[in-house]
Amino acid sequence: MDQQKTDETLTFQAEVSRLLDIVAHSLYSQKEVFLRELISNASDACDRLRYAAITAPELSAGDADYRITLAVDPAARTLTIADNGIGMGREELVGNLGTIARSGTRAFVETLSGDAKKDVGLIGQFGVGFYSAFMVSREVEVFSRKAGEEQGWRWVSDGKGAFTVGAAEDVGRGTRIVMHLSDGEDEFLSPLRLRQIVKTHSDHIAIPIVLLGDEGKSETLNRASALWTRPKAEITAEEYKEFYHHVAHAFDEPWLTAHWKAEGAIEYSSLLFVPTSQPFDLWEPERKHRVKLYVRRVFVTEAAEGLIPPYLRFLRGVIDSEDLPLNVSREMLQSNPTVTKIRQGVTKKVLAELGRKAKDDAEAYGTFWTAFGAVLKEGIYEDREQRDALLPLLRFRSTRSEKTGGDGLVSLEEYVGRMRPGQDEIWYITGDDAAALARSPQLEGFRARDIEVLLLTDPVDEFAVPSLGEFQGKPFKSATRGGADLSKIEAPAEAPKPEAGEGMDALVAALKLALADQVKDVRASQRLTDSAVCLVADEGDTDLHLERLLKQHRRVDASSKRILEVNPGHPLIRRLAERAAAQDPALEDCAFLLLDQARIIEGEPLPDPAAFSRRLADALVRGLAA
Repeated sequence: MDQQKTDETLTFQAEVSRLLDIVAHSLYSQKEVFLRELISNASDACDRLRYAAITAPELSAGDADYRITLAVDPAARTLTIADNGIGMGREELVGNLGTIARSGTRAFVETLSGDAKKDVGLIGQFGVGFYSAFMVSREVEVFSRKAGEEQGWRWVSDGKGAFTVGAAEDVGRGTRIVMHLSDGEDEFLSPLRLRQIVKTHSDHIAIPIVLLGDEGKSETLNRASALWTRPKAEITAEEYKEFYHHVAHAFDEPWLTAHWKAEGAIEYSSLLFVPTSQPFDLWEPERKHRVKLYVRRVFVTEAAEGLIPPYLRFLRGVIDSEDLPLNVSREMLQSNPTVTKIRQGVTKKVLAELGRKAKDDAEAYGTFWTAFGAVLKEGIYEDREQRDALLPLLRFRSTRSEKTGGDGLVSLEEYVGRMRPGQDEIWYITGDDAAALARSPQLEGFRARDIEVLLLTDPVDEFAVPSLGEFQGKPFKSATRGGADLSKIEAPAEAPKPEAGEGMDALVAALKLALADQVKDVRASQRLTDSAVCLVADEGDTDLHLERLLKQHRRVDASSKRILEVNPGHPLIRRLAERAAAQDPALEDCAFLLLDQARIIEGEPLPDPAAFSRRLADALVRGLAA
């Protein structure tokens, strides 16, 4: 076959070109991680073929001893990494090496910061660790033949915007990557250096990593045993870390490592990690986990449906079952009772580990909560069985942390323990920014009575908190709803106690009449101490922030009518009360100005900005003329 006639030159996807540019200009100090990434990919390829060969043994016929081989050629300045795994056909070479085919491409690109040293660490997280080869190579060749196919293929690129792919002869099953090393990268031609890298980063790989030497001699560089099957006492923290890097394709440190073996009605081994940083795909709509399922040390699948609850999808690692059949299909996994029992056991164990961490090291737990708290809260309304285990794990910002200028998080137990005398509810307010919420006029009365209010800024809070119902007999209640009776709660002696002026009843009546089509009611407020007005939701209506979220997503069209609360002790309201008693005809315009002021404070658009401007101008003219 004429090689030149079958070659085709294609351009990289834009996201890949950007990634390769980051790699080429990276100042990353540990270039050696490219070998870890390529060995990890080779291991995955062998795992996939081992599983496929269970039902189609002909795929591995004649070569079922899986291995990864390294070979150096100092004269040609090449380093070769090869495996006899599942291999790739032409379309897979183009798709896997020329594009970022996984979902979340946009999220990946948005994650790139522009700092090469930081961004190069995202390569593995996105599952495209192959591109790390260009950190040390001026050109990379890939020879691959897919198991079960006869035709082999060659892919080659210098990493500068394009690649060439074409048919190739005499290609063995699997994938062989030939790296033509750049000037100055001679260390990766040294067998001694390769031994050290494999020992440091890839000793846990369960497939033999073989270094080919002179005269056909070979040397196995790793233990080639599944790390999760070994006793915990024999595994070092460094080995755990490197296994996490392998299984998660991550560059950060594991925040928590949970390694245990379940015995009894069902048997399985688990080695799970909580990352320190958010994985790039944490917020993908599919909400898939990335925990790998093995059956008796044979890799079956990643992201097995039903194995890990969606609210623990930040977990990385492996689960190895002794009871599932090796030929289990993805469809069978969805309804398999053994998978259900494993999920229940894993969930219980992980939540218990998180609980211990929260109790022993509040500061470290705060780091976890900042990264994954919003995800964990999904379990409140998704998993009623684990409600009691989840409640102690919840953390919140509150008006107390805002008042002290700190970033402290409060647990529900801590909140209840410092409730004010006479306080029966756990108060909260939802919005987009904690600092802005702390300044909300709706919290003025709470601040005056030193009542702590939880500041909830995650969209999930709108669904999670109502699902809680109560904690230790204390119901949750929104501070932006009407009917907030604060009079029964003991106030500090220094709390301001403004008194209403005469004519307040007349003012409320006049405002109700003027705004009859605009608001649900007008009330004298207990919650306001400094501001003149605010809007609140009635007890049975949608909360203010939730309605805004629903409107943004076009789930509701019309806005609910709100309750306008006025502060009887505010100088403006007192003056208007006097005008109401005198039946001032200008009061109608003042009523609309008060309502628009409340809307502005709440961050709502004004329905008629021109009318607001006219009324404000008229009010200023009257004020200047007085």
